[in-house]
Amino acid sequence: MSGGTRSYEMARRLVAKGHEVHMITSWRDGGDGNDWFLTEEAGIQVHWLPIAYSNHMNFGQRIKAFLRFALASSRKAASIKADLIFATSTPLTIAIPGVYASKRQRIPMVFEVRDLWPEIPIAMGALKNPILRFTAQRLERWAYRNARAVVALSPGMKAGVVRAGYPRGQIAVIPNSSDIDIFSDVDGGLIDHVRCERGWLGDGPLLIYTGTFGLINGVGYMVNLAQHLLDIAPEIRILLVGDGVEYQKVLADADNAGVLNRNLFIEQQVPKRDIPALLSIADMASSLVIDKPEMRANSANKFFDSLAAGKPIMINYGGWQADLLESNDAGVVTWQMDIKEAAEMLAKTLGDKDWLAKAGVSSRRLAEQLFSRDQLASQLEEVLVRAVEGNQWMVSEIAPGEYALANVDETK
Repeated sequence: MSGGTRSYEMARRLVAKGHEVHMITSWRDGGDGNDWFLTEEAGIQVHWLPIAYSNHMNFGQRIKAFLRFALASSRKAASIKADLIFATSTPLTIAIPGVYASKRQRIPMVFEVRDLWPEIPIAMGALKNPILRFTAQRLERWAYRNARAVVALSPGMKAGVVRAGYPRGQIAVIPNSSDIDIFSDVDGGLIDHVRCERGWLGDGPLLIYTGTFGLINGVGYMVNLAQHLLDIAPEIRILLVGDGVEYQKVLADADNAGVLNRNLFIEQQVPKRDIPALLSIADMASSLVIDKPEMRANSANKFFDSLAAGKPIMINYGGWQADLLESNDAGVVTWQMDIKEAAEMLAKTLGDKDWLAKAGVSSRRLAEQLFSRDQLASQLEEVLVRAVEGNQWMVSEIAPGEYALANVDETK
């Protein structure tokens, strides 16, 4: 499916290691319903509840969908005999079924933080009501208090969990991962087909974005970039692939700016299985967020897909990923540059084939040394097993990935 596949990729590896995994999730594309249905995916028992959801929903509609799922999945999770509950958020309301099932079955829960809620909706201005803010912050602390361990997807997210009062030694940093096997063996005929389908590509360099067109992402940045590149490097092409609440706005802005279908091209989202071929035709990939401190701790899938594909990455934000790219010469960081300066930097790097090749090698090396899905899945398994065993332990002892993230310059 389109979107993140972290839960699937981690779960199928747990199955391969001999664990029985039941995944409780929503079926987003079939409207609302009350009847659960069960499928088996790569050995995972997947329990689906039809709940309409999309990135086009406003904040209130999303909250209603989250709460509906939280209530229904609480009963479902409590009905499946288990040794451990693993609740992965966002949204933060996923703590409700996690804690409920943990209490009912008297088994431990491990809580995974994939984004800092409620910090992000508060920063975005989506959570303005002081009562709702207070309630969300209490829910956050309640989730942590009832977790035997917490998994955070970046050092910044770990810091946020610590600020909420959770013990530092019970937090493992296990970031999103690079699926090296998926991106290593892309069929050459498929790559040729993908290029031929896009006759506008020509022989010039290609900068690609594959992800959500959400308020947080600020994909309109690429429209401004395309305007400046049209003057100084018209041979460069930008391709945006995805969907979200700002898709139509970005499309209209690109048309009004005179760059749509000239040097900037926009396509609808595709399934994850099609991403490797798309990245294969690109010279540089990108990851975008708006410039707010709360966004710099993000662990976006597209970033790690790009590493796996061995592509230099352009990002427009600061934080741990910016440090990683700069210290390993694996991409371009345009954070705090004005748009003209950013365009000049991209024109220079995208026109330098030697730099692109070296940066691509560095990018792939990061995927292999720090972010291999197999390696990080083993770390997650150890966190879960130790939680079941109830051992007194410090997560830092079993999370070498966090140490590696803090010392990325040693991977040069």
